[in-house]
Amino acid sequence: MTGNVLLAARMAAAGLQQQELADALNRRIEEFTGRLGTVSDRQVRNWLTGKTRSPRARQRRALEEEFGCPAEELGFAPSASGSTDQAQPAPPEDPVRRRTFASTAAALAAAAVLPPAPATAAPRVGMTDADRLETAFAQLVAADNQYGGTISLETRALAFAHHAMELQSVGQATQRVRARLYYLAAAFTGTALWSAVDAHQPERAQRHLDRAMTLAGLSGNPEVTLRLWGHAAVLATQQQHHQHALAAALAGRASAACRRDPLYRFLASARLAGIQAGLGEQLAALRTLEHATDAFDRADHSAPRPAWMGFYDRSELDGLGALVMARIGEHDKSEAYLHRTLSRLRPEYTRNRIYYSAHLALAQLRQDDVEQACLTAASVLPASSGDSLTGRTGRLLDTFTRELSTTAPRARFTIEWTDQYASRQGGHP
Repeated sequence: MTGNVLLAARMAAAGLQQQELADALNRRIEEFTGRLGTVSDRQVRNWLTGKTRSPRARQRRALEEEFGCPAEELGFAPSASGSTDQAQPAPPEDPVRRRTFASTAAALAAAAVLPPAPATAAPRVGMTDADRLETAFAQLVAADNQYGGTISLETRALAFAHHAMELQSVGQATQRVRARLYYLAAAFTGTALWSAVDAHQPERAQRHLDRAMTLAGLSGNPEVTLRLWGHAAVLATQQQHHQHALAAALAGRASAACRRDPLYRFLASARLAGIQAGLGEQLAALRTLEHATDAFDRADHSAPRPAWMGFYDRSELDGLGALVMARIGEHDKSEAYLHRTLSRLRPEYTRNRIYYSAHLALAQLRQDDVEQACLTAASVLPASSGDSLTGRTGRLLDTFTRELSTTAPRARFTIEWTDQYASRQGGHP
């Protein structure tokens, strides 16, 4: 079992396996001693399980340099006083690197719900262990709905995914339990993927996608695979790989989950309509959006589904419809959809309220309603420069600012918005 969740979370965020970390540490040891280090993957595993709570001084220094933080923030005990081989102080952490990895508080939040390491060598893993992880997954989904893609949420999700796989490797379980653990590992990794997509970090997101797809295949769960195809389509769009986005959306709509449940078919069809609209396939996009609406109306909304599907209600149907209309140039219709979305959004969906409000500002600006567009955009700004927006929303406001400067470069509202935005924009990633 994972005894050191802090180290596990840092490794997961960096995409490091045990042997890869050992190799990296050995190279760092060589840099400051002149001799290649002797860290093995077994030693790394002992750190992860908590069997070794304090690495040797050279290893401690290498760890601190590799992750850019004190060893205590990696879950290790403070170094013993009087050591004959004291490590040098770790260099100050680069603020960009700090955003790349999880905070101690985030990893501790994950650790709080993980069970302690067992005393036996091969513990029995059952549905109770999986239920505990399922509860944690629902909590992460709720946090994502409220706050959007943050490095804290991303790393917590990776820590839970790592724990699900640790249960696979060290515990005895039935095939049914193992399939569910693979599903949970895929679901957690998918949440990390979406956090990276929401923060507009495509390289990190791509690593998570590759891992999550493998885990989803091992789980045999069509619902989580559908979710990942949807994320893959959005990621490919961010990367300007539009044909890849179309292929991912088509794969999602052809999935077994869509064949069985109209609500999944609504989701996949609405995503596909947005991509078709972005490719200039206007008639196909409108036809697919109509199919999505029909599927939504036929669905049994009271049927039990995974926690992540709770997000897809009628407000999201309107929101996805708004994106289709914007991409085909029907900005008045996009605005109408967005007003319906914002009126129907549940209070806990703070991230989406901000995201769709930014789209509303753009729709109003593209109809030359400059004053109202600036007022709407101002409602999206964080309260202070110390707050933040997700990467996607921040980029929407960048687009809004550029288009505003082109549409009405000397208007009073443009000048006021530009000054206001310049004073706040340091808050978003």
